[in-house]
Amino acid sequence: MPGADDFLAPVLDRAGAVAFRESLRARGSVVVFTNGCFDLLHEGHVHYLAWARAQGHALIVGLNADNSVRAIKGPLRPIVPFRGRASVLAALRSVDAVVGFDESTPVALLAALKPDVHVKSDQYRIEELPERYVVESSGGRILLAPHLPGKSTTDILATIASRPGR
Repeated sequence: MPGADDFLAPVLDRAGAVAFRESLRARGSVVVFTNGCFDLLHEGHVHYLAWARAQGHALIVGLNADNSVRAIKGPLRPIVPFRGRASVLAALRSVDAVVGFDESTPVALLAALKPDVHVKSDQYRIEELPERYVVESSGGRILLAPHLPGKSTTDILATIASRPGR
């Protein structure tokens, strides 16, 4: 009988993620990468990750480390520490591996991984992405996933803060 960990994607360091990507590529798999803070996983995240996974054979998710989330989102974030966020992502059927990174952008991680496809939300413009050049210089392409309006951690936190009795 399988154990609970058999149903979780691996949470890897950078070297482990590169080795994982190499094993996938050796089998001819199209490797997709996306990244984010994924604090308080919600419906928007789930649809985004499923869309990203559908763009290839395997999805590696770059997950901002706690210090990186604070730099991006402010001193009160993340709400859920890295290990918890990584565990929840690893339990999603669409996620094949999770890798943490400390920087505010995934540029260095993308330079190491060289994915075939890098997915971002269509809230961005490809021309404005700092990672654009590293992805394209290694032969990858960038795709923009549909964004579900009103489905964000910020929206959830605002709803909670506005509730009476808080």
